[in-house]
Amino acid sequence: MRRMSDFARLRECGRTQRHPLIILSYAENNLEHNRYGFIAGRRLGKAVKRNRARRLMREAVRCCHPNLHPGYDIVLIARTAIVGQPFEAVDAAVTNLLARAQLFTTAPVPGGAAGDRASDSY
Repeated sequence: MRRMSDFARLRECGRTQRHPLIILSYAENNLEHNRYGFIAGRRLGKAVKRNRARRLMREAVRCCHPNLHPGYDIVLIARTAIVGQPFEAVDAAVTNLLARAQLFTTAPVPGGAAGDRASDSY
């Protein structure tokens, strides 16, 4: 998602799920694929912390993407508690939010995304 009108539509008619680390906002988009947006406001800190938060959320969604229903706009908004969290915590938060929103086609595997990839340190 790139246009402000898409984000405004999602804010107006989308649904929301909250977690201490992340806020999930989602709505149907009448397309055959999902579109994603990742927001990390200045409240999180300098650019390094904001970029890290976006990268962690993006990776967690990338691992879940094959198991999600198509046709949704999904926006993840980082909360201040995400700063300094390891990938496993962010992945668990994203999986939890997507499951609560019933966006998975099948039941999510606990720790699925973290177990699918080699561990790397940033």
